[in-house]
Amino acid sequence: MAKVSKIIGVDPGTNILGYAVIEIIDKKPRVQDIGVLNLTGFKDHQTKLKEIFLQLQEIIETYLPQHMAVEAPFFGKNVQSMLKLGRAQGVSMAAAMTMGLEIIEYSPKKIKQSITGNGNASKEQVAAMLKNMLKFKVKEHYLDATDALAAAICHHHQISSGGVSIPKTNSWKKFLKENPGRIKS
Repeated sequence: MAKVSKIIGVDPGTNILGYAVIEIIDKKPRVQDIGVLNLTGFKDHQTKLKEIFLQLQEIIETYLPQHMAVEAPFFGKNVQSMLKLGRAQGVSMAAAMTMGLEIIEYSPKKIKQSITGNGNASKEQVAAMLKNMLKFKVKEHYLDATDALAAAICHHHQISSGGVSIPKTNSWKKFLKENPGRIKS
């Protein structure tokens, strides 16, 4: 019997949020869904965050992934942009947590390195490599979606190589008690 698992990747954004769902059958990834949540039509930030939460929960209910791989916001010069991205990431993670998914964050460099071998690759290079790797068509305006796909594939690579372990707990208190060496002072 084939071992099947699913991963949702998310590239957070408050105007455009990319997502991709992959299915892993016997260690081979296959794209199930890929797209963007276009939030530019919503007038205020709070409504955008609510839509992210609701729409991601709907995607999770549809495909039933076990893991969420989310791109961590990178440090930029615009503090307001960072705060908005952080909120979008947090709401995405909350949607996954309430649905029981295991969540892991990856830096943009780690994701790019995993896909292209170059942590400084462009979005277009990442999309081209994914297109060749997974044999699917990528639309140019979907670069946020291919970034989400890259996060999911990065997570698949990490799991396959044994390079990541995900705590099997729903409580930070319990996790810290079981992993005292992970506490930084």
